[in-house]
Amino acid sequence: MKSKNENTSRIDYGIVLCILLLAIIGLVSLYSTTVLIQGSSISMTIMQGIWYILGTAAAGMVMLFDSEQLWKVTNYLYWIGVAGLVLTLIFYDRGLAATAGSRSWINIPIINFTLQPSEFAKLPYILILAKTTTIHNATYGSRTVESDFLLLGKLIAWSIIPLALIIIQPDLGTTLVYLAILAGVILLSGIQWKILLPIISVGLIISVGTILLVVYNRDFLKDVFGFHEYQFLRVDTWLDPYHDTTASSYQVTQAFKAIGSGGVFGKGLGASEVYVPVRESDMIFATIGENFGFVGASFLIFVYFVLVYNMIKIVYDTRNEFYAYIATGVIMMIVFHVLENVGMNIGLLPVTGIPLPFVSQGGSALLGNMLGIGLIMSMRYHHRSYMFSGEDEGFH
Repeated sequence: MKSKNENTSRIDYGIVLCILLLAIIGLVSLYSTTVLIQGSSISMTIMQGIWYILGTAAAGMVMLFDSEQLWKVTNYLYWIGVAGLVLTLIFYDRGLAATAGSRSWINIPIINFTLQPSEFAKLPYILILAKTTTIHNATYGSRTVESDFLLLGKLIAWSIIPLALIIIQPDLGTTLVYLAILAGVILLSGIQWKILLPIISVGLIISVGTILLVVYNRDFLKDVFGFHEYQFLRVDTWLDPYHDTTASSYQVTQAFKAIGSGGVFGKGLGASEVYVPVRESDMIFATIGENFGFVGASFLIFVYFVLVYNMIKIVYDTRNEFYAYIATGVIMMIVFHVLENVGMNIGLLPVTGIPLPFVSQGGSALLGNMLGIGLIMSMRYHHRSYMFSGEDEGFH
């Protein structure tokens, strides 16, 4: 029988504290943006608080699922996630699609709010990659080039359907998140570098070549690959943020001004002299930089660092292969969101419409991230110090 202290230690309070701090930062920043700066009602902040409550409850429910239960439902959840992506393309919100240019949201008419199914499909996608890798490594004890190519093929095969459905929407930002999750699992899976290096090299060549074509021969990309003008504008804005500050570069340059005007300690809560479009979601970091300065922005980055550190620490403590790949996917999902969002706010990366985890306004993204935290928390809650085997009962 476990003692009270042993049961208490099953909750990772380091992660709980980080999420609590991010929730406070998010709600305060959202209130500052919508109520104090924009003069809107407090309803958006209240709704975000409700989403935090729902997300906490969802994370608690997921935490109760142990590894065996997660293993058994993984395939079902994956196909449910795929079905959600298919339904999105059929029943997408026409109004949002017209303004945002993407069929990524479904409107729930009864309660009158929108959901983004691709945010929820990330978790089943992570689970199927983790299960596939665990089974493969248990089946092929010795690593060979043939077995590694087979594993790579399996991971890509599971990725094709969700990626294709998200590209059709189209949603470049979410596509990149899925690719980041896939890359993280592949790197941790043990596939030999003699296979990965050529693939990475080809990827880099294609990326650099595409950028060069955008600069020198974008007609080729239009005619052959069907690129759109807005995609070229994003690259133009990234390479030269000040080339068109009244149109395509307006959002980015305004974010620069807001963050820079915050100085070291910021102007204070609700103080703003710079208009930044979409401050409450994609550009929430501009509010943090302007209101709380370099110190406040650095503290936010530090909280993310501690959160990721605690998630990695759980993997080492539990020593469970299936959990390790799940954690890799969740960590890559959160880290990529942070790097891309902060990067695009300060001009290091192109604008892709990716929200800042646990801080930006948006119920679907917040709930999806909280479900990921629930998966991580379940590792500590159901601590087992063995590694799965494909021959174990219930893991076929």
